[in-house]
Amino acid sequence: MRHSHTVQRRRTIQRSLRRLKHRIKRLVTSYVSPLGWAVAALAVASLVAFVLLGWHELLAMAVVFAVMLAAAVMLSLGNTSFQATIDVSSRRVTVSDTVKVDVCVDNPGRTPTTSARGDLPIGDNHERFAIPMLAAGQSRQTTVEFTAVSRAVLPIGPLSIRKGDPFGLIRHEKKLVDQTNVFIHPQTVLLNALNAGIPRDLEGQPSGEIVDDDLDFYGLREYEPGDDVRNVHWLSSAKTGSLMIRQYEATRRTDTALTISVNPDDYIDSQEFELAVSVHASIGVQCLQQNRPVTAHAGSTHAIPRNATEFLDGCSGIDPDIDDNPNLAQTTLEHAPDASFYFFTVGRLKTIDDIKHMVLALPRSATCVVLQAATGQPRAIKRYSDFTLATVGDLNDLPMIMGVLA
Repeated sequence: MRHSHTVQRRRTIQRSLRRLKHRIKRLVTSYVSPLGWAVAALAVASLVAFVLLGWHELLAMAVVFAVMLAAAVMLSLGNTSFQATIDVSSRRVTVSDTVKVDVCVDNPGRTPTTSARGDLPIGDNHERFAIPMLAAGQSRQTTVEFTAVSRAVLPIGPLSIRKGDPFGLIRHEKKLVDQTNVFIHPQTVLLNALNAGIPRDLEGQPSGEIVDDDLDFYGLREYEPGDDVRNVHWLSSAKTGSLMIRQYEATRRTDTALTISVNPDDYIDSQEFELAVSVHASIGVQCLQQNRPVTAHAGSTHAIPRNATEFLDGCSGIDPDIDDNPNLAQTTLEHAPDASFYFFTVGRLKTIDDIKHMVLALPRSATCVVLQAATGQPRAIKRYSDFTLATVGDLNDLPMIMGVLA
């Protein structure tokens, strides 16, 4: 019995030692920087060389390196139990807008904290600021401002605090706040109501499908249990002596498919690409504000935005893709085969032959408009048998062009 207790106690001690070893290893590997490991290696090497060669200079070097490591450890100690919050003035802005980020760091504990440094990534840049010693319950607020230079989905954070020595031998990093995204929307222009397609929407485009409720009257049939009595045609029912139900031919709504070419080979430069994104975004916003169903296509991304804000968020993330299918209609029809309107936005390097070949696959009943971004070129509209080609040299040309097309 006593032997079993001894064995159990020995196993418990062994497990505790393994945990302690694992914690020390994790602590050392996470706190000691590569430079710190190099200094430690030099200290050991200098000491070994002194033992072998007896040079007192090597002993002095070993002592200096050891003192540096000891000082680094002492300077890295301290309470870093901070809490923090990030408040962004607006998570959705437009190019050239100013964004303000308020960072609040506080000490929720009962003991003072040590001084540290904060690190806030903003896109590819890092904003670094000092965090002083905070008493219990004390807080410190730092404000960072930047201008939205270009359209993007800009990650802000995660916010982390760093504590270490001036030599960079010992490091202590702790994440306080997760990453948040700021959507920098493209520039857009206000368009008048897109009236093209409204008569089709009201009168209905026959689909061949017979339903009980729509706009296009088709005929009558006898009443069946479960039919809505509101569809009873009472005059015919009185003549035939039995209830007669109205039938209709299903009609289609004015669905709009918006597709933009993201192949950089279609554009002369990045400025023309951004013009195309702004044209694409302006038309989509107007359609959604008119409550028109929209499917948006950009490269391999296909979405059905519910509102203008969601659509603009998607436009913020449009990036050039050299592998984009040059036949935009092919990928669009895979996701929007029954749209009544197709808008394609391309660059000036997209040839007219490629455009003609592209629109051949579209439904004959649909309307197709190709908007060609050409920075600095005069606005123009040219009508072909299967589509209309509009040249947009400046974003401010778009309202007039869409007004003519309407």
